[in-house]
Amino acid sequence: MGNNKKDLKREYKESERPMGIYQILNTANGKMLIGQSVNLPGIINRERFALNAGGHMNKQLQADWNTHGPDNFVFEVLEELKPAEGGDIKADLNLLEEMWLDTLNPFGERGYNQRKKTAGEKLDQMIRNRSQKPTDLAED
Repeated sequence: MGNNKKDLKREYKESERPMGIYQILNTANGKMLIGQSVNLPGIINRERFALNAGGHMNKQLQADWNTHGPDNFVFEVLEELKPAEGGDIKADLNLLEEMWLDTLNPFGERGYNQRKKTAGEKLDQMIRNRSQKPTDLAED
């Protein structure tokens, strides 16, 4: 029996899991969260577990889950990505996610995603951070 368990573990590790873009849709208010993963069944399981445990990192999504209940949420795969020989899977997933974010616009009142900062916004933030004077903690 122990050998069979090892074989099952090995087969699982060697199996290809579907990767791509997923959505968590709040059917009570229409808000959505769009994400990506190299293991869609795994991420959907993890998202559901975190929400049920009350510890999801997206506080707004967690609050709505607590208010509306799990029956008002749908977890679905929007698009699967087949791995390409020699391709950059992460870059492909990032591009695919950007396309879905542009299409569905799940920001603000429409969703739980946060807009990514542009290069210019990141540069402005870096300049602001560097121009702020550090607090004098060593003056004791």
